[in-house]
Amino acid sequence: MPRRRTVFLLALANLFWAGNFVFSAILSEQVDPVSLTFWRWSLAALPLLAIAWLIERPDWRAAAREWRWHLVQSVFGLTGYALLLYAGIGQTGSVTASVISAINPATIALAAAVFLGDRMSRTQVVGIVLAFVGVAVVLTGGNPVAAFAQGFGVGDLLVLGAVVAWTVYSIIARRLTTPPITATALQAVFATLTMLPVIAFTGLTMPADVGGTLAIAYIVLLPTVAGYALWNAGSVSLGPARAGVFLNLLPVFTVIIALLLGRPIDPAAIVGGAVVLVGVYLTVRVRRTTAVPVEPVIDTGLLDLPRGDAPVR
Repeated sequence: MPRRRTVFLLALANLFWAGNFVFSAILSEQVDPVSLTFWRWSLAALPLLAIAWLIERPDWRAAAREWRWHLVQSVFGLTGYALLLYAGIGQTGSVTASVISAINPATIALAAAVFLGDRMSRTQVVGIVLAFVGVAVVLTGGNPVAAFAQGFGVGDLLVLGAVVAWTVYSIIARRLTTPPITATALQAVFATLTMLPVIAFTGLTMPADVGGTLAIAYIVLLPTVAGYALWNAGSVSLGPARAGVFLNLLPVFTVIIALLLGRPIDPAAIVGGAVVLVGVYLTVRVRRTTAVPVEPVIDTGLLDLPRGDAPVR
Protein backbone atom coordinates (compact mmCIF):
# COMPACT_ATOMS: atom_id res chain seq x y z
CA MET A 1 0.00 0.00 0.00
CA PRO A 2 1.38 3.49 -0.87
CA ARG A 3 2.70 5.36 2.17
CA ARG A 4 0.40 8.35 1.63
CA ARG A 5 -2.64 6.10 1.59
CA THR A 6 -1.47 4.36 4.75
CA VAL A 7 -1.01 7.69 6.53
CA PHE A 8 -4.46 8.77 5.38
CA LEU A 9 -6.11 5.59 6.69
CA LEU A 10 -4.45 5.85 10.11
CA ALA A 11 -5.29 9.55 10.41
CA LEU A 12 -8.89 8.89 9.38
CA ALA A 13 -9.25 6.16 12.01
CA ASN A 14 -8.11 8.61 14.69
CA LEU A 15 -10.52 11.23 13.36
CA PHE A 16 -13.37 8.74 13.74
CA TRP A 17 -12.26 7.87 17.29
CA ALA A 18 -12.06 11.56 18.18
CA GLY A 19 -15.66 11.88 17.05
CA ASN A 20 -16.56 9.14 19.52
CA PHE A 21 -15.35 11.36 22.37
CA VAL A 22 -17.19 14.44 21.14
CA PHE A 23 -20.49 12.83 20.16
CA SER A 24 -20.67 10.68 23.28
CA ALA A 25 -20.31 13.88 25.32
CA ILE A 26 -23.26 15.37 23.44
CA LEU A 27 -25.24 12.12 23.80
CA SER A 28 -24.70 12.12 27.56
CA GLU A 29 -27.50 14.69 27.73
CA GLN A 30 -29.93 12.15 26.23
CA VAL A 31 -28.62 8.62 26.76
CA ASP A 32 -27.14 7.16 29.94
CA PRO A 33 -23.72 5.41 29.79
CA VAL A 34 -25.17 1.91 30.25
CA SER A 35 -27.56 2.34 27.33
CA LEU A 36 -24.92 3.93 25.10
CA THR A 37 -22.51 1.08 25.79
CA PHE A 38 -25.22 -1.47 25.01
CA TRP A 39 -26.25 0.26 21.79
CA ARG A 40 -22.63 0.50 20.64
CA TRP A 41 -21.74 -3.16 20.99
CA SER A 42 -25.09 -4.76 20.21
CA LEU A 43 -25.36 -2.85 16.93
CA ALA A 44 -21.68 -3.31 16.02
CA ALA A 45 -21.46 -7.05 16.72
CA LEU A 46 -22.90 -8.29 13.42
CA PRO A 47 -20.92 -5.88 11.18
CA LEU A 48 -17.73 -6.82 13.04
CA LEU A 49 -18.46 -10.53 12.59
CA ALA A 50 -19.00 -9.94 8.87
CA ILE A 51 -15.76 -7.96 8.51
CA ALA A 52 -13.87 -10.64 10.46
CA TRP A 53 -15.19 -13.33 8.12
CA LEU A 54 -14.35 -11.34 4.99
CA ILE A 55 -10.86 -10.20 6.02
CA GLU A 56 -9.50 -12.87 8.36
CA ARG A 57 -11.42 -16.05 7.39
CA PRO A 58 -10.93 -17.27 10.97
CA ASP A 59 -11.09 -20.76 12.41
CA TRP A 60 -14.24 -20.20 14.47
CA ARG A 61 -13.78 -23.41 16.46
CA ALA A 62 -10.28 -22.38 17.52
CA ALA A 63 -11.59 -18.94 18.46
CA ALA A 64 -14.43 -20.50 20.46
CA ARG A 65 -11.92 -22.53 22.49
CA GLU A 66 -10.65 -19.23 23.89
CA TRP A 67 -14.15 -18.14 24.96
CA ARG A 68 -13.16 -17.63 28.60
CA TRP A 69 -10.50 -15.10 27.63
CA HIS A 70 -12.88 -13.42 25.20
CA LEU A 71 -15.40 -13.10 28.02
CA VAL A 72 -12.82 -11.53 30.33
CA GLN A 73 -11.67 -9.23 27.52
CA SER A 74 -15.23 -8.11 26.83
CA VAL A 75 -15.73 -7.23 30.50
CA PHE A 76 -12.56 -5.11 30.71
CA GLY A 77 -11.98 -3.76 27.22
CA LEU A 78 -15.46 -3.36 25.79
CA THR A 79 -18.09 -3.10 28.53
CA GLY A 80 -15.91 -1.79 31.37
CA TYR A 81 -13.88 0.60 29.26
CA ALA A 82 -16.89 2.05 27.45
CA LEU A 83 -19.02 2.38 30.60
CA LEU A 84 -16.30 4.21 32.52
CA LEU A 85 -15.34 6.36 29.54
CA TYR A 86 -18.89 7.43 28.69
CA ALA A 87 -19.74 8.08 32.34
CA GLY A 88 -16.57 10.16 32.68
CA ILE A 89 -17.06 12.09 29.44
CA GLY A 90 -20.53 13.11 30.55
CA GLN A 91 -18.99 14.90 33.54
CA THR A 92 -15.55 16.05 32.42
CA GLY A 93 -16.01 16.75 28.71
CA SER A 94 -14.63 15.23 25.53
CA VAL A 95 -11.34 17.14 25.33
CA THR A 96 -10.24 16.45 28.91
CA ALA A 97 -11.26 12.79 28.55
CA SER A 98 -9.27 12.38 25.32
CA VAL A 99 -6.18 13.94 26.90
CA ILE A 100 -6.36 11.63 29.92
CA SER A 101 -6.94 8.64 27.62
CA ALA A 102 -3.86 9.59 25.60
CA ILE A 103 -1.74 8.26 28.46
CA ASN A 104 -2.77 4.68 27.62
CA PRO A 105 0.36 3.81 25.58
CA ALA A 106 2.49 4.79 28.58
CA THR A 107 0.37 2.84 31.09
CA ILE A 108 0.46 -0.24 28.87
CA ALA A 109 4.24 0.02 28.50
CA LEU A 110 4.59 0.38 32.28
CA ALA A 111 2.28 -2.56 32.99
CA ALA A 112 4.14 -4.71 30.45
CA ALA A 113 7.40 -3.91 32.24
CA VAL A 114 5.99 -4.67 35.70
CA PHE A 115 3.90 -7.75 34.96
CA LEU A 116 5.45 -9.22 31.80
CA GLY A 117 9.11 -8.35 32.32
CA ASP A 118 9.47 -6.09 29.27
CA ARG A 119 12.69 -4.08 29.44
CA MET A 120 12.57 -0.29 29.47
CA SER A 121 15.27 2.26 28.73
CA ARG A 122 15.85 5.43 30.74
CA THR A 123 14.31 7.49 27.95
CA GLN A 124 11.17 5.38 28.11
CA VAL A 125 10.98 5.92 31.87
CA VAL A 126 11.32 9.68 31.31
CA GLY A 127 8.56 9.50 28.72
CA ILE A 128 6.21 7.67 31.07
CA VAL A 129 6.93 10.14 33.88
CA LEU A 130 6.22 13.06 31.54
CA ALA A 131 2.95 11.45 30.45
CA PHE A 132 1.83 11.10 34.07
CA VAL A 133 2.87 14.69 34.81
CA GLY A 134 0.73 15.84 31.89
CA VAL A 135 -2.29 13.95 33.19
CA ALA A 136 -1.65 15.42 36.66
CA VAL A 137 -1.84 18.91 35.12
CA VAL A 138 -5.19 18.00 33.57
CA LEU A 139 -6.56 16.45 36.77
CA THR A 140 -5.52 19.39 38.94
CA GLY A 141 -6.41 22.11 36.45
CA GLY A 142 -2.84 23.36 36.78
CA ASN A 143 -3.35 24.04 40.50
CA PRO A 144 -2.41 20.93 42.50
CA VAL A 145 -2.81 22.61 45.89
CA ALA A 146 -6.42 23.59 45.20
CA ALA A 147 -7.16 20.22 43.61
CA PHE A 148 -5.98 18.26 46.64
CA ALA A 149 -7.91 20.60 48.92
CA GLN A 150 -11.16 20.35 46.94
CA GLY A 151 -10.81 16.81 45.61
CA PHE A 152 -10.54 15.53 42.06
CA GLY A 153 -13.46 15.57 39.66
CA VAL A 154 -15.48 12.37 39.52
CA GLY A 155 -15.47 12.47 35.72
CA ASP A 156 -11.67 12.61 35.60
CA LEU A 157 -11.40 9.63 37.93
CA LEU A 158 -13.90 7.64 35.84
CA VAL A 159 -11.80 8.26 32.71
CA LEU A 160 -8.71 7.15 34.64
CA GLY A 161 -10.65 3.99 35.49
CA ALA A 162 -11.22 3.49 31.76
CA VAL A 163 -7.47 3.84 31.20
CA VAL A 164 -6.83 1.14 33.81
CA ALA A 165 -9.47 -1.13 32.26
CA TRP A 166 -7.88 -0.73 28.83
CA THR A 167 -4.43 -1.42 30.23
CA VAL A 168 -5.64 -4.68 31.78
CA TYR A 169 -7.34 -5.58 28.50
CA SER A 170 -4.15 -4.97 26.53
CA ILE A 171 -1.98 -7.05 28.85
CA ILE A 172 -4.41 -9.99 28.89
CA ALA A 173 -4.64 -9.82 25.09
CA ARG A 174 -1.19 -11.36 24.84
CA ARG A 175 -2.70 -14.71 25.73
CA LEU A 176 -5.00 -14.77 22.70
CA THR A 177 -4.27 -16.48 19.40
CA THR A 178 -7.57 -15.45 17.80
CA PRO A 179 -7.11 -12.91 14.96
CA PRO A 180 -7.74 -9.33 16.15
CA ILE A 181 -10.96 -8.41 14.33
CA THR A 182 -12.45 -11.83 15.06
CA ALA A 183 -11.53 -11.44 18.72
CA THR A 184 -13.20 -8.05 18.91
CA ALA A 185 -16.31 -9.33 17.12
CA LEU A 186 -16.68 -12.23 19.55
CA GLN A 187 -16.06 -9.92 22.48
CA ALA A 188 -18.78 -7.59 21.17
CA VAL A 189 -21.19 -10.54 21.24
CA PHE A 190 -20.17 -11.33 24.82
CA ALA A 191 -20.52 -7.66 25.78
CA THR A 192 -24.06 -7.62 24.40
CA LEU A 193 -25.06 -10.81 26.20
CA THR A 194 -23.53 -9.85 29.55
CA MET A 195 -25.21 -6.44 29.45
CA LEU A 196 -28.72 -7.84 28.93
CA PRO A 197 -29.29 -8.46 32.69
CA VAL A 198 -27.97 -4.97 33.43
CA ILE A 199 -30.32 -3.43 30.87
CA ALA A 200 -33.22 -5.43 32.32
CA PHE A 201 -32.48 -3.83 35.69
CA THR A 202 -31.64 -0.26 34.65
CA GLY A 203 -33.82 0.07 31.58
CA LEU A 204 -32.76 1.17 28.10
CA THR A 205 -32.62 4.84 27.19
CA MET A 206 -33.46 5.88 23.65
CA PRO A 207 -32.10 9.03 21.99
CA ALA A 208 -34.53 11.92 22.31
CA ASP A 209 -34.30 13.19 18.74
CA VAL A 210 -32.97 12.48 15.27
CA GLY A 211 -29.64 14.07 16.17
CA GLY A 212 -29.17 11.61 19.02
CA THR A 213 -30.03 8.69 16.76
CA LEU A 214 -27.51 9.88 14.17
CA ALA A 215 -24.86 10.26 16.89
CA ILE A 216 -25.36 6.62 17.95
CA ALA A 217 -25.20 5.55 14.30
CA TYR A 218 -21.93 7.46 13.97
CA ILE A 219 -20.42 5.80 17.06
CA VAL A 220 -21.40 2.34 15.82
CA LEU A 221 -20.44 2.68 12.16
CA LEU A 222 -17.37 4.91 12.17
CA PRO A 223 -15.32 4.63 15.42
CA THR A 224 -16.33 1.03 16.11
CA VAL A 225 -16.63 -0.68 12.71
CA ALA A 226 -14.85 1.52 10.15
CA GLY A 227 -12.18 2.64 12.64
CA TYR A 228 -11.16 -0.97 13.18
CA ALA A 229 -10.99 -1.74 9.48
CA LEU A 230 -8.96 1.39 8.67
CA TRP A 231 -6.57 0.89 11.56
CA ASN A 232 -6.03 -2.74 10.68
CA ALA A 233 -5.22 -1.90 7.06
CA GLY A 234 -2.84 0.91 8.02
CA SER A 235 -1.18 -1.04 10.82
CA VAL A 236 -0.52 -4.04 8.58
CA SER A 237 1.06 -1.78 5.95
CA LEU A 238 3.13 0.47 8.22
CA GLY A 239 3.67 -1.85 11.19
CA PRO A 240 2.08 -1.53 14.64
CA ALA A 241 5.05 0.28 16.17
CA ARG A 242 5.02 3.17 13.70
CA ALA A 243 1.23 3.14 13.52
CA GLY A 244 1.11 3.71 17.28
CA VAL A 245 2.59 7.18 16.81
CA PHE A 246 -0.59 8.22 14.98
CA LEU A 247 -2.58 7.80 18.21
CA ASN A 248 -1.15 11.18 19.20
CA LEU A 249 -3.61 12.64 16.69
CA LEU A 250 -6.60 11.56 18.81
CA PRO A 251 -6.63 14.45 21.31
CA VAL A 252 -5.68 16.88 18.54
CA PHE A 253 -8.66 15.87 16.41
CA THR A 254 -10.89 15.92 19.50
CA VAL A 255 -9.94 19.54 20.21
CA ILE A 256 -10.58 20.52 16.57
CA ILE A 257 -14.01 18.85 16.47
CA ALA A 258 -14.95 20.31 19.85
CA LEU A 259 -13.97 23.80 18.68
CA LEU A 260 -15.99 23.42 15.48
CA LEU A 261 -19.04 22.37 17.50
CA GLY A 262 -18.56 25.16 20.05
CA ARG A 263 -17.84 22.84 22.98
CA PRO A 264 -16.00 24.28 26.02
CA ILE A 265 -12.25 23.59 26.35
CA ASP A 266 -10.22 23.83 29.56
CA PRO A 267 -6.82 25.53 28.98
CA ALA A 268 -5.23 23.13 31.48
CA ALA A 269 -6.29 20.25 29.21
CA ILE A 270 -4.36 21.80 26.33
CA VAL A 271 -1.19 22.33 28.40
CA GLY A 272 -1.37 18.94 30.07
CA GLY A 273 -2.20 17.30 26.76
CA ALA A 274 0.94 18.70 25.16
CA VAL A 275 3.05 17.23 27.99
CA VAL A 276 1.26 13.88 27.67
CA LEU A 277 1.92 13.75 23.93
CA VAL A 278 5.63 14.45 24.42
CA GLY A 279 5.87 11.71 27.04
CA VAL A 280 3.96 9.19 24.95
CA TYR A 281 6.05 10.03 21.89
CA LEU A 282 9.26 9.31 23.81
CA THR A 283 7.86 5.99 24.99
CA VAL A 284 6.61 4.96 21.56
CA ARG A 285 9.66 6.20 19.65
CA VAL A 286 12.10 4.22 21.77
CA ARG A 287 10.01 1.07 21.72
CA ARG A 288 9.81 1.37 17.96
CA THR A 289 13.58 1.30 17.60
CA THR A 290 14.43 -1.26 20.27
CA ALA A 291 11.62 -3.74 20.53
CA VAL A 292 11.29 -6.88 18.49
CA PRO A 293 8.53 -6.45 15.90
CA VAL A 294 5.40 -8.51 16.40
CA GLU A 295 2.38 -9.39 14.35
CA PRO A 296 0.37 -6.36 13.23
CA VAL A 297 -2.71 -5.54 15.26
CA ILE A 298 -5.72 -3.37 14.95
CA ASP A 299 -7.86 -1.49 19.98
CA THR A 300 -4.70 -0.14 20.21
CA GLY A 301 -2.17 -0.98 17.53
CA LEU A 302 -0.15 0.90 20.08
CA LEU A 303 3.57 0.81 20.19
CA ASP A 304 4.65 -2.70 19.29
CA LEU A 305 2.16 -4.50 21.46
CA PRO A 306 0.58 -7.77 20.37
CA ARG A 307 -2.84 -8.54 19.02
CA GLY A 308 -5.84 -7.13 20.73
CA ASP A 309 -4.13 -3.85 21.59
CA ALA A 310 -5.56 -1.69 18.83
CA PRO A 311 -7.84 1.09 19.99
CA VAL A 312 -11.50 0.42 20.51
CA ARG A 313 -11.87 4.13 20.94
